[in-house]
Amino acid sequence: MTQDTFLTRFGDDLRHSFENLTDAVGDLGTPSVRLGVTGLSRAGKTVFITALVHNLVHGGRLPLFEAASQGRVAGARLEPQPDDEVPRFDVEAHVSTLLDERLWPQSTRQISELRLTIDYESASFFNRALGRGRLHLDIVDYPGEWLLDLPLLGKDYRTFAGEAVGRARADGRHAIAADYLRELQSVDPLAPAQEADARRLAELYTRFLAACRADEHALSMLPPGRFLMPGDLEGSPALTFAPLDLSAHEGALPAGSLAAMMERRYESYRKHVVRPFFRDHFARLDRQIVLVDALNALNAGPEALADLETALAEILAAFRPGRVSRLFSVFVRRIDRILFAATKADHLNRADHDRLEAVLRRLVARAIERAEYSGAEVDVLALAAIRATREATLTHDGEAMPAILGTPLAGERVDGETYDGRTEIALFPGDLPDDPESLFARGAAPAGAGVRYVRFRPPELQRTAEGMTLSLPHIRLDRALQFLIGDRLA
Repeated sequence: MTQDTFLTRFGDDLRHSFENLTDAVGDLGTPSVRLGVTGLSRAGKTVFITALVHNLVHGGRLPLFEAASQGRVAGARLEPQPDDEVPRFDVEAHVSTLLDERLWPQSTRQISELRLTIDYESASFFNRALGRGRLHLDIVDYPGEWLLDLPLLGKDYRTFAGEAVGRARADGRHAIAADYLRELQSVDPLAPAQEADARRLAELYTRFLAACRADEHALSMLPPGRFLMPGDLEGSPALTFAPLDLSAHEGALPAGSLAAMMERRYESYRKHVVRPFFRDHFARLDRQIVLVDALNALNAGPEALADLETALAEILAAFRPGRVSRLFSVFVRRIDRILFAATKADHLNRADHDRLEAVLRRLVARAIERAEYSGAEVDVLALAAIRATREATLTHDGEAMPAILGTPLAGERVDGETYDGRTEIALFPGDLPDDPESLFARGAAPAGAGVRYVRFRPPELQRTAEGMTLSLPHIRLDRALQFLIGDRLA
């Protein structure tokens, strides 16, 4: 570790301690839990937060969330968030999109935050005698692409470039990366720096990353994440760099060379983009849910699954799981509970949910081992924060088969037929294998050969006989809430 890196981390640790102390003083009146909703792009973070808030505020059906099922939740309401410099999560707009338009909310394009305050009665007679309890639940949302930057905190430019070029040349990627690799061969890293060369390489590398993310490939290891979701950094020098092939060049890079310019901009990216993102948000988490769109990777095949496994392991290695004493937690925060959730469980029959959980457990095995070793509690489940389908039974050749009912999104194709977004269909989704390891084997067929993955519209909410609109349906959102905050409402 260089002296500069050591001093930077030492300064960050001092800042974390001061912020934690400030938060602890603020919590003397009402305690808070800072929940990190983590997941790569299109994993369902925005939908999860919206469903969580809607069900708690409107008294949704949450039988496995003990504080709710025991009648101890007196109410939940939105309050001003603690960080005034962070945009507010627009939950009202997302609910309107889901209920009025029956469309899924747009992917997150910037960081946002929300505070939900829960009033509750304690399950303990002694605590209940002291009066009603109150808990602030602070939730942070951010683009999934930005997660991909966290592993860069521990990598210099040579390491990043070597890994990135190696991935681009690997089987399954070299065809997608053809334009970038062709340009890479035409430049001399030690030649004098030219802005035109830097811009051309950065543009081609960004196109390569975007193509990797497309559904037919569903690849996940795509750093730097801001290349795909630049925000207000678009066009800045901090995003105008690309990995170069430095395998034939040892030692320090010549001043004024293209490689030296790329290295300088990469370090600027780490310093001014990645480190503040980690310092201001991830170092302050208490609990964490990691949402994983395993079905999309399953349909793309073993390479996409292996890529997702690597991405999750590297991202989660940057987090700080573990337990600290209540006294020491005033100065140091650790994530003491982590929930791994495979989203879109409603796209499978419930008989396959255990198999989906087994696939997820295999995907995050390395992260689970590290978290449990650090003392954090870990759970794995199959989840649908908003359930878009219902279960049914189909008869084919006299044999009854489990099916799902739902309305495919406009443009979705099933058996050669394109749907208009208004027609409900019954679909046999297929079955996952009993042994998840078979999905990871090199040369294995994509799971899509046995499972049909269709994007469905959000459900149309039903009304009671009295005309009341029911809450958003879900699969195991209550179990997720129980694991994440149930102990804080006991």
